[in-house]
Amino acid sequence: MTPAATSDVRELALAVFAANGRLVSAGNELVAHLGLTSAWWQVLAALRYAPGPLAVAAIARNMGLTRQAVQRIVDLLADQGLVDFRDNPHHRRAKLVVLTPAGADAVAGAEQAVAPIDRAIAEGIGAARIRDAIATLHQMVALISERLDQPPSPLPSDEKDA
Repeated sequence: MTPAATSDVRELALAVFAANGRLVSAGNELVAHLGLTSAWWQVLAALRYAPGPLAVAAIARNMGLTRQAVQRIVDLLADQGLVDFRDNPHHRRAKLVVLTPAGADAVAGAEQAVAPIDRAIAEGIGAARIRDAIATLHQMVALISERLDQPPSPLPSDEKDA
């Protein structure tokens, strides 16, 4: 890989960090009147768009967050009546998290609050570039995961005793 390509990858990472920071701060501003934070909204949206109930670990994995961080948020959401827990037929202790009607209303309210910005982004960037960006970010996540989620290579037997 050329130094320019490596520089482009670093610039992409920095742009993702900046976009994430701005998305979080804008989200906090736009959903505060609903009693939500960006973090709460992220978890609620993850549940809203999942094909079914999810365990906390699955939510965390899908969002790239720690299980502990998501558990804290889910517990707060449950205290607010926005999510509920169901038995998990695949794991006795890991309950499934589901949106309550109030949680579904909160997600709908958040989406309504950000709709003008969504429209401005769609109009300013265009659908094709947005789809390309989504594909690029999915591929980036897959490549990072492929590299980091592999177990370390074992040492050759003569190096184990060194």
